[in-house]
Amino acid sequence: MASQQLRAQTLPLSPGAQEQSWQQQFEGAWALGRRGVPPPRDPDWKALCERKPFERNLLQSPNPEGVNISEPAPCQPPNSPRGPLESLGDFSGWAISTEELPPLAGGTKPSSAAPRFSWCIKQQRIDLLAEGLWEELLDSYQPNITVMDWYEDSRLAETVYQLQVRLLAADGQTALQEFHHQGPEHGASQEKKNWCHVSHVFHGYGPGVRYVHFQHRTLDAKTPGGLRRTRVTDSSVSVQLRD
Repeated sequence: MASQQLRAQTLPLSPGAQEQSWQQQFEGAWALGRRGVPPPRDPDWKALCERKPFERNLLQSPNPEGVNISEPAPCQPPNSPRGPLESLGDFSGWAISTEELPPLAGGTKPSSAAPRFSWCIKQQRIDLLAEGLWEELLDSYQPNITVMDWYEDSRLAETVYQLQVRLLAADGQTALQEFHHQGPEHGASQEKKNWCHVSHVFHGYGPGVRYVHFQHRTLDAKTPGGLRRTRVTDSSVSVQLRD
């Protein structure tokens, strides 16, 4: 009798029971019913549990250079050459480009000692459905989408950082809502900070959002003493359910 009970306890769950178990696990973690979140039309609860779509950083390689915001940005060695950015860390997932800026205006002849500025542009596009979110959730409930970033107060110019985040429709092109920021914002004190923080929460953005396009631009300066850069770290895009 005891052996029969043991075999019954160790029998694998049926596919339907397994799916129900995964659904209960997901519901227990996120309380969709209590929050009034519409469920997916054809859910794969196991995949949703494994993807963990909420409160997770959806950006790849959010800290490519491994710098720590609790410490000053690492000193840049003198005579630093301008090499591939990818050689400085793990930039998987980032599309990287450079925009050279014209010499500073002022009527003087260009000097070999004058810094030459450029924007280092890094961007990612997040497919929200591929990350485990679903259409009914995005169109009806519209969870909060939070973006955050930290950038170095390099003092290379008045503006050393620009952020543009766009919520895109299914065509991957049409912007339904945008956020822009440039900095640093010193205010009246002009106090130098090691790192500056920027954040924004998208909410009530309307139906149709399927992608998040995240782009930040940081200022670099080529000087006689080498390349000086503005570093960024701990970039994030995450989705939250409201209580």
